[in-house]
Amino acid sequence: MIITAMDWWTPAGGTLLEWHPTATARVRAAAATQDAGPLSFLQENHIKACHVARQGGGDHKAYLGSGTDIDGDLDRSALTRALRSFVLRHEGLRTWFDTDGVAITRYLLDPEAVDFEVGVVGEFTESEQFREYLHHRFGNEAVATSWPGFAFGAISRAGSFTLYYGCDHALSDGASQALALAEIAELYDAEITGNAPAHFASAPTGSFVEYARLENQLAAGFTADSTEIVEWRDIFDSHGGSMPGFPLDLGLAPGETAPVRPVELNLLDADGIARFERICTEAGGTFLSGIYAAVALTEYELAARADYFGISVLATRLVADFGMSQGWFCNFAPVAFGVEGARSFTDLVPAALAGYTRAKRLAAVPAQSVIAALLTSGASPADVAASPNLLSYIDFRRFPGYGGQAYDRGVLFTGEGRTANASMWFNRDDDRLYLGSQTPDTTLAQLQVKRYHEHLWSVFDRVVTGGDYAVPSPGPTGCATEEMSLP
Repeated sequence: MIITAMDWWTPAGGTLLEWHPTATARVRAAAATQDAGPLSFLQENHIKACHVARQGGGDHKAYLGSGTDIDGDLDRSALTRALRSFVLRHEGLRTWFDTDGVAITRYLLDPEAVDFEVGVVGEFTESEQFREYLHHRFGNEAVATSWPGFAFGAISRAGSFTLYYGCDHALSDGASQALALAEIAELYDAEITGNAPAHFASAPTGSFVEYARLENQLAAGFTADSTEIVEWRDIFDSHGGSMPGFPLDLGLAPGETAPVRPVELNLLDADGIARFERICTEAGGTFLSGIYAAVALTEYELAARADYFGISVLATRLVADFGMSQGWFCNFAPVAFGVEGARSFTDLVPAALAGYTRAKRLAAVPAQSVIAALLTSGASPADVAASPNLLSYIDFRRFPGYGGQAYDRGVLFTGEGRTANASMWFNRDDDRLYLGSQTPDTTLAQLQVKRYHEHLWSVFDRVVTGGDYAVPSPGPTGCATEEMSLP
């Protein structure tokens, strides 16, 4: 399983198939009743933001997608049944929303009304033709304001077939995408062989509707004086009272964005991963704390940031039985620690570990509680609401389905709209550690991102080749005295 750019996925040609609700299911969906329960904070803000974008004539690119290849001839009826079983296992996939930009109404389809049918779209042979088709379909169908808020299809050919799945972010996250096609593939295999799914048959799939209720209950239990809120506020205030952005000037004015250009960079191969992990462990940290130390050193040397401050994306699936569920199970928390005075990479790893350990504890606070407290304390709404430069880490070896055909051949991708940041997704599997980033597609931004990534790569390279990385002092303009280019 890898994360890559949507346009870099080039499956082989064949017969395009699409699955849609049957006519009866559509009628039942149109007559579905309102569900009065709350939405999650991220879900609510996402739906409102998408509404504003659509009102302004913008394209819908707020979706996540995945694809994979499976050996054997496709049994369309079996896959239809597998898709229905998949949707029935995840209550959140039976929901959709209506909004005027202020109020949001959620609808919930009865389980017995869920039904799908398959249709043939035609043949395709050119990758560009398929990319245009997929962009159009996801942009029009993977939208949470109608049911279903996802698009599912296949490419059938003799001896194998390709599956793809795109879903509005209101109903999905990266982990959900890593799970989705592996689960559908196991349900499909069960249909054609009679074997029980190896990973998914008995696994609990707690409802995202219930998760939203739980999150709102948790949020109500925090006040401005709660220890976690006070720590969050102290970190925020001590770093300028604003969310962290990319450390180098990308040439964008406040509030300005640019079209996304995806960037992917290999950092370590399998041997390098093993050496890097050993060095981090011997230094008193973990693999992930080593990543944070390398990032912090890069920002110290290039931007003279004496204290690292980043926002981490953390999963919230384990607050209850949501480990195998479909939905948006994420929260954000600050990772902050001092860099100035560190003599080397290994010297900084324990501080990075302490910063991330605190972030995991602070992630127990729902985002709405933090934002409310920051605003109440006098923080600027613009600074609080600004989209932060994020850091995410995923170890794809830890997912159910790992080692299986559908999972191991899988690719994940996201819609590519506009950005003012260059957030980083660090991803690990058996073969490599690599970095994915959605960056502003301007000349200056690309030069600055390249400069940053080259320096970050050099930190990783020197650690694994030399066992450590000595920290040079930043120059007068914030630039380190040494630079290294990628090979």
